[in-house]
Amino acid sequence: MKRITGLDWPLLALAGCLLVLSATGAATVNRFDDPKIGVFLLLQAVPYAIATWLVLRGAAEGVASGRALATILLAGVAMRCLLLPGTPVSDDLFRYIWDGRVQAAGINPYLHVPSAEVLTPLRDAAIYPYINRADYAPTIYPPTSQIVFYLVTRISEAPIAMKAAMLAFEALAVWAMLRLLALRGLPRSRILLYAWHPLPVWEFARSGHVDIVAIAFLLLAFLAAERRSPILAGIAFGAGALIKYFSLVTAPALYRRWDWRFPVAFVATIAVLYLPYIGAGAKVFGFLGSYIREEGLDRGSGIFLWQLLGAVVALPPQAFAVYVLGAATVMAALALFVLMRPRTPGGDLAGGMMLAIAFTLLVSPHYAWYFAWLVPFLCFYPAVGAIYLTCACGALYFAQWPPTLGQAIPIYVPCILILAVEFAVRYRRKAEAAHADAVIA
Repeated sequence: MKRITGLDWPLLALAGCLLVLSATGAATVNRFDDPKIGVFLLLQAVPYAIATWLVLRGAAEGVASGRALATILLAGVAMRCLLLPGTPVSDDLFRYIWDGRVQAAGINPYLHVPSAEVLTPLRDAAIYPYINRADYAPTIYPPTSQIVFYLVTRISEAPIAMKAAMLAFEALAVWAMLRLLALRGLPRSRILLYAWHPLPVWEFARSGHVDIVAIAFLLLAFLAAERRSPILAGIAFGAGALIKYFSLVTAPALYRRWDWRFPVAFVATIAVLYLPYIGAGAKVFGFLGSYIREEGLDRGSGIFLWQLLGAVVALPPQAFAVYVLGAATVMAALALFVLMRPRTPGGDLAGGMMLAIAFTLLVSPHYAWYFAWLVPFLCFYPAVGAIYLTCACGALYFAQWPPTLGQAIPIYVPCILILAVEFAVRYRRKAEAAHADAVIA
């Protein structure tokens, strides 16, 4: 069997297990906000973790062959094909289609809530009833997202078409990861850490979240930086930032000191992409501010470290401003560290991963798909703590909203402890290596 597939039987058995669970989930999860998806995410995390360990351990033993890579990718594609036709677990997809339809009618999507009278002719029974916040929220999605929504819906307004488009962007992201692995001399078999991860499989193939477009552009930015093309990196980074703003925190990992080309290309891209929608004025930022208030993020609702601090010390609600200031200070310090540390030409993927994990832990999103942007970094730096976090976040599907401290502890505490141990071990090994070099000298 290895002669045909390039993989030993344990990895093939694990692939089969993931496929069976995907098929079972595809048949079982059939309605919006189904908590059963959390069960399948956690169940699939077990064979995924074992497969990750095997492929990392056996990367030098033939697992990196062309046949092995093809088998890994085919298994990932098969899992996605099983989940693609089903009902999206999230209703965000219907807002994507609606925004594309509104633009096709020549209307700025930032100007009106879906229930506005001017949009009455656009309503139907297939899409409109499933739009979230239809009666009080204009769109929250930035310009690059809107362009994607418009282009896809001009081909088809069927939900499966939008999901297929997201899988096309995922294929682009996988291509970028493979190129980065090759440029860094890492085994291509490490793509398994992304391709078989249950979180992107469910969130992009089943629910069609637009986050994958942001991830694809971010990876393209790192690929351009690796090839020493700061202008292309700035364009890709700007386009990705106007899908989901979270990617902005990784900017220091892409910027090289005293290089003006990256920031100029970034700013120019932002300006060009906002220009078609500028007629909305301040409304061009959509529902973002109201969304933050609705989610309770301005009060610290569901933010793990804030909840943990509040369990130790009695804190007034207004003290959350101090937490925000502290979190911003931590991110600024990490950004400065990443920006100033010596590095080889190209993007700093390790620095980008550090900033992404820190931001995610400080904000502790309420929804599992917001953790998916951490998964590509695992192919390059398979930190056990980050693997745990991206697998354990599936528990958010059956946590209450916002998650309580008790529900968040199993997700975050093991992750933080494991990351601390990994950092300590790495620091000690580095110190021992430096001491050995000094002794030899």
